[in-house]
Amino acid sequence: MIDLLVAGGGPAGLATAIHGALAGLEVVVAEPRPTPIDKACGEGLMPAGVRRLAELGVTVPGRPFHGIRYLDGVTGRHAEGRFRTGPGLGARRTALQAALADRAAQLGVRVLPRRIDEVRQDPDSVSAAGLTARYLVAADGLHSPVRRELGLTAPPVPGRAARYGLRRHYAVAPWSDCVEVHWAERAEAYVTPLGPDRIGVAVLTCEQAPFDVQLARFPLLSARLPAAPGAPVRGAGPLRQRARVRVAGRVLFVGDAAGYVDALTGEGLTLAVTAAGELVRCVRAGRPQEYERAWRELSRSYRTLTASLLWARGQPPLARRIVPLAARLPGVFTRLVNVLA
Repeated sequence: MIDLLVAGGGPAGLATAIHGALAGLEVVVAEPRPTPIDKACGEGLMPAGVRRLAELGVTVPGRPFHGIRYLDGVTGRHAEGRFRTGPGLGARRTALQAALADRAAQLGVRVLPRRIDEVRQDPDSVSAAGLTARYLVAADGLHSPVRRELGLTAPPVPGRAARYGLRRHYAVAPWSDCVEVHWAERAEAYVTPLGPDRIGVAVLTCEQAPFDVQLARFPLLSARLPAAPGAPVRGAGPLRQRARVRVAGRVLFVGDAAGYVDALTGEGLTLAVTAAGELVRCVRAGRPQEYERAWRELSRSYRTLTASLLWARGQPPLARRIVPLAARLPGVFTRLVNVLA
């Protein structure tokens, strides 16, 4: 019998498959779309994520970055926090997924072109898409069909505005060795170095409008970018997704399917790869129920810091003070950057 059936062949699902194969488990990934799959993503791996990938034997092409820089999108005032534990990595989403897929294939993981939307389980196994396994890992994204099928998606918090993400690539040489976060009144723009002549610009906002309209909120950034980018815009949202639990019988959730707060702190990919290792450890030990607590402990700093920044973002007087405060307290800002590094 298959030990782990993984729904979803994105970074979270493939990282889970690699962890499982390295632990001696038989793993099958169900993914109906061909690899690589592009999607809206900030495309920045924090230092901890880079280390986790190296431990898995995954090498990803990209551009190192050495810290996070917050900037006022109009005045240019800024604060910079440098990493203390090694560089992060700016890597195209497609390059990351391709590298993970190659490593999974090296380890003998089978990837089948199947879609998992109906799940049946009993005390000893779980069945989906014509396959039976000891456990099903739902790594099927922000709007997880498996989570929805099992009734595990919690409703949105009343009165809280939904946030959306948009991303576009530009054929421009990076001008900084940091990921830049440009702050405007109603949006943030993230600039990630991806290669010697490529950057990614991701905008996060509560307002649904075309990418160029959003970008106009950041005149200093817009002035650095070509008028005709020649690259498509990818979008995602609403970003905040609440899962009731991470373990439901023999079904376990990882990555965005496990619940997501926001992309504001850039921790999504790192948390997914790290949580995948904890999931496999709990399953291999025969104590899958322990994964719930492990996930909560792993994600605590991400959830706390991200929720705090989102709360401040929702208070206009405080939101205007985020960059000035970070600039005035560089030591505190650096410590906060390294909490998630």
